[in-house]
Amino acid sequence: MVVWIILIAAVVFLFIAIGLYNTLVRLRKRCDNGWAQIDVQLKRRYDLIPNLIETVKGYMAHEKSVLENVTKARQQAIDVSGVKDQAKAENMLTSTLRTLFAVSENYPDLKANTNMLAMQEELVSTENKISFARQHYNDCVMVYNTRTETVPSNIVASVFGFKQADFFELEDEAQREAPKVSF
Repeated sequence: MVVWIILIAAVVFLFIAIGLYNTLVRLRKRCDNGWAQIDVQLKRRYDLIPNLIETVKGYMAHEKSVLENVTKARQQAIDVSGVKDQAKAENMLTSTLRTLFAVSENYPDLKANTNMLAMQEELVSTENKISFARQHYNDCVMVYNTRTETVPSNIVASVFGFKQADFFELEDEAQREAPKVSF
């Protein structure tokens, strides 16, 4: 009788462990998918930037350094790998794009150019999609990391080598502050 109880307990324990393992795999896959969605939107952003720069070039010949900085930041963002490095590169690219748009304000003809307006709108739309994709990814990472740290799934996570995932975070503290608007 004791042997049967031990055998049943072992089988129950095995099914629980399998269930926890499968849950961790599913959550890790959600994180991977969330990161892939960010990649899709970043690719879209990278494709828009050269068109934006070409439109701006004719108007801003003497603002060459701004255009070069945007191009350089774009290439750096394309070349990096890993969540932390990608976040840092994306924050740099966002900053250089803001500079580009700020400088473009000094060129009324450029501001009124339909290509420029269309690309700005497309880029704003893409930035919103990137923002939502980052939020979704971070939500997935939170659920996954919580699962890998809580009992009893933390035991299964440590046995099978499930590692904590990195959040997509802002590196620049200045970006956390609300913009100041004055009239």
